[in-house]
Amino acid sequence: MTAPTHPVNAEQTGRRIEDVLDRLATHGDPAAAAAAEELVRSLMDFYGSGLARILQLLSGPGGRRTAGEPLSALLGDELVASLLVLHDLHPEDRDTRIARALDTVRDHALELVDFDEHTGTLRLRSAGEGCGCAATGTASQQAVEDALACFAPEVKTVDVQAAPPQAPLLQIGTGPQSGAAVGPTAARTP
Repeated sequence: MTAPTHPVNAEQTGRRIEDVLDRLATHGDPAAAAAAEELVRSLMDFYGSGLARILQLLSGPGGRRTAGEPLSALLGDELVASLLVLHDLHPEDRDTRIARALDTVRDHALELVDFDEHTGTLRLRSAGEGCGCAATGTASQQAVEDALACFAPEVKTVDVQAAPPQAPLLQIGTGPQSGAAVGPTAARTP
């Protein structure tokens, strides 16, 4: 975990933000000023939601503190995990975070093949017994990409490979019943 190099003063930061927004409104393009205000509002909503979630997870059900492991609940929450990753504060390494993300989409039955650090490509193999249609692969890929955006933004692309084909199912019929005639001898009469 990386600690901030200097403490942040909330009052000074608020004044700086107001100053920048005022300068944009006074000297800049009105559209840029409106976009900057929207950006600040969106960031405040994002961080506010993350902090509220942290408090909720630490409090446990009914607002009571739980005896369980609060860090586990925080690291398993997509919003809180994304805040920690964004600020390089997440205590888990990349591979653990990728595994955590894949665990959130376990109903898609995917196996990790490898991760290419140079391209940021995560290769997965479909392990499920889906229909094999493209829609199933697309849904799996989208679910994985959504989870990885929160837990492991180092992953730039996801490549979901189809499961290797299984041997065809052999159909075995029932054998001839005892005493019954089979083939050309069935037409003969004794």
